[in-house]
Amino acid sequence: MRKFLVAALAVILVLGTLGVGFAAKEGWPDQLRFMAGPPGGNWFAMGGAMADLWTREVVQTTSSTGGGVANIVNVNAAKADMGLSVTSMMGAAAKGEDPYKEVLGNAGLFANLYRQYTYFIMRKDYAEKNDIKTLGDVMEKKLPIRFATLKPGTASEFVIKSILQKGYGVSWEDIKKWGGSVEFSNYDDGGNLLADNHLDCFAFAVGRAASVVMKIENQTEVVLLPVDESARKAMEDAYGTTTFDIEPGIYKSVTEPVPVVGDYTCVVIRQDLPEDLVYELAKSLWGGKATIASAIKDLEELDPKEAISVGVPAHPGAVKFWKEAAGN
Repeated sequence: MRKFLVAALAVILVLGTLGVGFAAKEGWPDQLRFMAGPPGGNWFAMGGAMADLWTREVVQTTSSTGGGVANIVNVNAAKADMGLSVTSMMGAAAKGEDPYKEVLGNAGLFANLYRQYTYFIMRKDYAEKNDIKTLGDVMEKKLPIRFATLKPGTASEFVIKSILQKGYGVSWEDIKKWGGSVEFSNYDDGGNLLADNHLDCFAFAVGRAASVVMKIENQTEVVLLPVDESARKAMEDAYGTTTFDIEPGIYKSVTEPVPVVGDYTCVVIRQDLPEDLVYELAKSLWGGKATIASAIKDLEELDPKEAISVGVPAHPGAVKFWKEAAGN
C-alpha cells in the first residue's frame, strides 16, 4: 500500500506540473483548437509544434488538419480558435471577396510567420520569341499562352488568379479567348510540363529558396518574370500584400532582383478571444521561435517588424505584443 501511495503521489505531482502550463486564467477558454494543414505537410507539422509549445506555456491547445481557405471560415465561426492561412486570403475574408461570400469579421491576423513569393516561371525560348520582359507584357500583347498554376482552393491559385484579375483585369477565360490554355496542376507535374514544352508559364506561391524552382531550372532554361509595379500596388490595396524581391544568388536564372507580389504564411485567430490571452500566445511563440525553427526551418523568418500587415484586420493582443517586440 505504501508503494502504491508513493507512486500515486508521484503521478499527481507530474500531472500538477504539466497542468501549470495550461491552467486557464479567468475569462480564458480551457482549451484552444488550432487548425493546421493536410497530414504530412509543412503546415501540419508546424501546427503540432505550436500547439505543444502553447500547451506547455499558455493554455492547452490541440492541433488538427485544415486548409488555408477553410481555416479562416472555421475561425470566424468559432469552430476553431486559430488556424494557418495566407495573409492575402485574410484580406479577402475581411472584405467578403472571392473565395468568401461574406465579410468574416471575427477572423483576425495573429502573426505573419514567413514570406511567400509569387513565381511566374516562363520558358526562356518563349520569353525571347515574344519579347517578354515582365508579366504585363503577356497581358498587354494578349498572347496565346499555355499557362498553369496549382489547383483551385489552394493559396497559390487564389494569389495568382488575384494578381491577374486585380493587377491586369485578366481572367482565366480571357487567356482562353486569346487562344491560350489554363491548367491546374501540382508542383511536380507542372514543372515537368514546362520542361517538356507543354506549358509556356507555370505560376505559384512558395518560400524564398524553393527546391521546386531549382528543380525546374535544372530541367530547362527559364526566366522569372517581374510583376509590374501597378499590379503589385493593386494587390496591396485589395488584400494587404507587399513587394518582395527574388534576389540573385538563390536561383541560377536570376541575375538581378525580380520584384514580385509578396505574401505570408500566417496564423489567423478569433477576434473575440481575450486580449491578454492572445498577447501571451504571441509572447510564447516569439520566445519559442528557435525551438520550433529547429524542426520547421521556415519559422526562422518570423520577425516582429513583419508580423502584422497594414490593411489587414489584426487582433489587438497580437498587435500589442509584436509592436513591443519590434521596439515600437
